[in-house]
Amino acid sequence: MRHASAPGFGDPEGFTLSDCKTQRNLSTAGREEARILGKAIQSKGIKLTSIYSSQWCRCLHTAEELRLGKVQALPALNSFFQGRGSSTEQTTALKKHLATLKPTDKVLYVTHQVNTTALTGIYPDSGEVVLFKFSPEGEITVLGRVQTP
Repeated sequence: MRHASAPGFGDPEGFTLSDCKTQRNLSTAGREEARILGKAIQSKGIKLTSIYSSQWCRCLHTAEELRLGKVQALPALNSFFQGRGSSTEQTTALKKHLATLKPTDKVLYVTHQVNTTALTGIYPDSGEVVLFKFSPEGEITVLGRVQTP
């Protein structure tokens, strides 16, 4: 999932990962989008095995506002936009993480557009969920896309 609506583009000068005040954050509408999506997931009876998030505040807050369970930070989901990380290294680390999952696991990852595009080839909108499966051979198969209701 790409984080919910957060006005702006990239992160401002003086960005610090440990300080939400220095980052681009969710708008009030973005927080509501996440809550609505969380309720929609619950209404379908979907039980998630785990929820992982980028360490960026807009992702963590999206994951928390879903209210679907405990959120765990996963650095492989951190943005690499504007040279803040490495597409190749982080996508490889995410694939290694995916390879540790059981076939029955249902995991939600809250991340950024660049990460989702690098993994799936899909350019998601804010708050959009890209459903995919990961094969034992390391192949990603996109199953669908879900916009925030």
